[in-house]
Amino acid sequence: MHRQIRALLDAGHEVTYVAPFTDCNVTPAPGIRAIDVPRALGAHRGRALRAVRGALRRGTEDADLLLVCDLASLLRLPRHRPVTVWDVRDDASGPWAAGSFPGPPLRLPRPLLRLAESRAEHRVHLILADASHRERFELSHPVIPRAARVPERPPRPPAGGRIVHLGRLRADGGVAELVELARRLAPYGIRTDLIGEADPAVRPAVRDAQRAGLLDWYGHVPDRHATRMAEGALAGLALPHDLPGAGRAMPAKVVEYMARGLPVITTPAPAAAAAVERTGCGVVVPFGDVDAALRAVLALRDDPVRAADMGARGHREALRHHNWADHAGGFVELLEGWAATGAAPAPARPRPLPA
Repeated sequence: MHRQIRALLDAGHEVTYVAPFTDCNVTPAPGIRAIDVPRALGAHRGRALRAVRGALRRGTEDADLLLVCDLASLLRLPRHRPVTVWDVRDDASGPWAAGSFPGPPLRLPRPLLRLAESRAEHRVHLILADASHRERFELSHPVIPRAARVPERPPRPPAGGRIVHLGRLRADGGVAELVELARRLAPYGIRTDLIGEADPAVRPAVRDAQRAGLLDWYGHVPDRHATRMAEGALAGLALPHDLPGAGRAMPAKVVEYMARGLPVITTPAPAAAAAVERTGCGVVVPFGDVDAALRAVLALRDDPVRAADMGARGHREALRHHNWADHAGGFVELLEGWAATGAAPAPARPRPLPA
């Protein structure tokens, strides 16, 4: 909404947005045609997924182009539709195969997921959010990098009173470590803010920790508010586990922390760790090591000059390389070009495989 749709609206296009506005307690932004659908949660998943197909059918009746951002919607495309684009943001095989989507466990064979991706790239256009996604596909596809709305002026420096985690709370995303870290930081007067939805499997633990006064869990918060809430924190946390094939793409939360001038505390997920070590905008701690995370937070609290320097380094890096304003025009031009052709992807020669 705040990047892609805003860019399309600013370019003079009309946009229909299919999303679970009511279930997420979000008011549709002015200037768009909103189609509300249920959230795919628990026992309501089947009803929600059925509703998506009907919503896409209604929303595309007079449309020149359809942009989908998740594999579930891609598998429920209406038969008659305009030029269709799949915005590939994450490795679908991760959450689908691991059962980390909201609701009851959903475990699908990885080869079946790869087959779905392979068929999709020959039927619709693809945009990749990270260059690392290229290895999943046979053909070459354009990359529109994962980016944030980076303020031109450096945000206020980090303060010592709280740390923050942005994004969905999942078991393999380090929820247990976040809760334990919050417990250990409480005696030091450092609050832990969790901003994002929690998977059903971890929701009781997060809710119990909040009731015990160990942390503040805000649930889903619209992007423009969530990033403002994070600003000024002592550090932004990204503590995913060591999973096969994970971490090659830059996590969105790490980009947002950098954009808001927060020092980053991350596990050694390759993309995030490389960015932090190269720019000096944070600290890398071992997977599952709460003691190391605790030491990193306390060290930042005890050295505000160092914390402010890390935050400033991250902001400069985000402004130079992860600013959505630098990519919005290219995104719009790409969609306009595909919409003008009015056709599915033309046959293309496979990209050369590495030797």
